[in-house]
Amino acid sequence: MAGYTYQGVALMRRPGPDLDRGVVTHIPRSRVDTVLAARQYTIYQEAVASAGWRVHEVEAAPGHPDSVFVEDTVVVCEDLAVLTRPGVRVRRGEVEGVEPVVRSLGLRVARIEEPGTLEGGDVLQVGSTVYVGVGGRTNAEGAAQLEGLLEPLGRRVRRVRVGAALHLKSAVTALPDGSLVGLPELVEAQALPKVRRPGEESGARVLPLGGGEVLVSASASRSIRRLAAEGWRVLPVDISEFEKMQACVSCLSVLVPDQRPGG
Repeated sequence: MAGYTYQGVALMRRPGPDLDRGVVTHIPRSRVDTVLAARQYTIYQEAVASAGWRVHEVEAAPGHPDSVFVEDTVVVCEDLAVLTRPGVRVRRGEVEGVEPVVRSLGLRVARIEEPGTLEGGDVLQVGSTVYVGVGGRTNAEGAAQLEGLLEPLGRRVRRVRVGAALHLKSAVTALPDGSLVGLPELVEAQALPKVRRPGEESGARVLPLGGGEVLVSASASRSIRRLAAEGWRVLPVDISEFEKMQACVSCLSVLVPDQRPGG
């Protein structure tokens, strides 16, 4: 399968010992084994690195148990890094440590300003279209600010109302060919192209790594078999301890493709 041959830097942030004190909203709270979570994080790193991404760890954020979910702090589009303003007040301190890292990568920096709120988990980039989940952690003002920042880059922003899901990408993600997979009943399905249903809930969350490689939770066994049968190279990773905190495979990293001349 051609296309999506991007490689670059994968931003990640190591989980802290207080991971189980993070914010949980749509599922019952379960005990998190933080030692196992640390091992799962390392294996996740290795899987992403195996696809050609250089792992760069963002400085730890003590006192912010959700900081391992670095995706929510920044949205990267071409050479622009948009620092977010999380909808949960206690998470806003996580953003500060990300700014020097994206600047060191040579990215231009913008930010979502008050009263806007936006979390990276609500931003699904599919080619030149950017779907933004609105109604939970991200508000209409945050989506409007993001639209103003991305339109000059040739992106078309489309808002999608989010229902009983933490983020848009908790319900719907995209395969490397741009086709959507997910649980349309959790979002405003009419705002999206056709969404194919996965084999199980966790199969709604995939992370394209370049070429035909796709990262998927090991808990999505039926989806893994289907994707492999379709010709994708599936990299299953066990993120069970993070799933207890409503996380998915995209939450734990931000992929920053290398800027190529003329591209």
